[in-house]
Amino acid sequence: MTAAVPVPDTEHDTGKGGLRTTLAGLTTRGRSFLAAGVAAAVCAYVLGQSDLLRVGLLLAVLPVVCAIVLHRTRHRVAGTRRLSPARVPAGAEARVHLRMENVSRLPTGLLMLQDRVPYVLGPRPRFVLDRVEAGGRREVSYRVRSDLRGRYPLGPLQLRLADPFGMCELTRSFSAYDTLTVVPRVEPLPPVRLSGEARGYGDGRQRSVALAGEDDVIPRGYRHGDDLRRVHWRSTARYGELMVRREEQPQRARSTVLLDTRGVAFEGAGPDSAFEWAVSGAASVLVHMLERGFSVRLLTDTGDSVPGEGADGFAGASQESADAAGLMMDTLAVIDHSDGTGLSPAYDVLRGGNEGLLVAFLGDLDEEQAAVVGRMRRRSGGAVAFLLDSEVWGHDPSEVPAPGAAGRGEKTVRMLHEAGWTAVSVPRGASLPDVWRQADRERATVTALSGAGATEGRS
Repeated sequence: MTAAVPVPDTEHDTGKGGLRTTLAGLTTRGRSFLAAGVAAAVCAYVLGQSDLLRVGLLLAVLPVVCAIVLHRTRHRVAGTRRLSPARVPAGAEARVHLRMENVSRLPTGLLMLQDRVPYVLGPRPRFVLDRVEAGGRREVSYRVRSDLRGRYPLGPLQLRLADPFGMCELTRSFSAYDTLTVVPRVEPLPPVRLSGEARGYGDGRQRSVALAGEDDVIPRGYRHGDDLRRVHWRSTARYGELMVRREEQPQRARSTVLLDTRGVAFEGAGPDSAFEWAVSGAASVLVHMLERGFSVRLLTDTGDSVPGEGADGFAGASQESADAAGLMMDTLAVIDHSDGTGLSPAYDVLRGGNEGLLVAFLGDLDEEQAAVVGRMRRRSGGAVAFLLDSEVWGHDPSEVPAPGAAGRGEKTVRMLHEAGWTAVSVPRGASLPDVWRQADRERATVTALSGAGATEGRS
């Protein structure tokens, strides 16, 4: 992934207010020197000692001179931050590079850096840089890591300047900041054929052939390598450029990933919660389908989709697939529980029988919502559901389940099976590739039983 573009950030404050702020930054040593110099000057005036007056003036002027020099220097220190990478999966590390450049003609004193980062990314990094020569630069770096997805601001960078004598210290903040995006973890999935349909979904492709009538031909501009026998002369004369017949239009296999985000459907929070497992599962399926060439669409229970998504979703196996995956990962990075209680908005968005493969990650379902999900099967070419029921998910797999503990989850799975879904109940801590293969095995079993039933009916 491309890292964020570094942007220099330089202090621009000028005027007396800035100088007063600098004088207010005198350290205890600087204030002591100033007080001692004033006291010595007063004593020299009272006692008439000119030598003591010179010493007092030296003690009083030194911190003031250091403050003025520091005031001029702080305007010419530029800071740059660069993230590598700017988008990381949860649990992975990113490195933040800081570069400080002295663009003035005077060397700096001691520089102390502190970058503001959210506590979820780790402790605030602090660095001490020795004297930076005129035109010189220093580079430091630190690592950040988060187990929780989201968008986290980094910065602004705080810089504390000190003169070589330790008379004055200034703390300033740059204005620029960057954003680290922590996306859900994506697990590689085995290539299986979950749809079980003979409509071109899955590994296949559909092709729609244009009608042969002259009025139904959809021409396009001539491209190098096109067969000259496909030149459409009437359109060529009309548009004034060489046009060819678009006789075959490839139709991509479609896939819709439905993510249930209802707050009432999930219990618990944190990286190991059922909701985070569902978000990570949806991200993995989206990337998997894009890599296989599907046109992919992300849908939530509220009927919302990814901003910028086309009518058929994002096209896979194309130059834009990486950008599409990035957009969907950015959306999933900040997705949260919705206030909705039903899945009807998502059902209304689905188009009748034209959705291709529908993969759903669902939380708790009562009978009403299970019926809504069951009707979604009629609007898809194939349907696979991963059910994260709280009774099943909250149970420790190492313990023997109590009688009837998973009754609601089993009942929901049975209802979805009867509606034509390939439904899998996901236990706590389950591996997504494992349940992905389990769904394929269940689909194959249902297909085999259906074929055997049809054979017996014919006999």
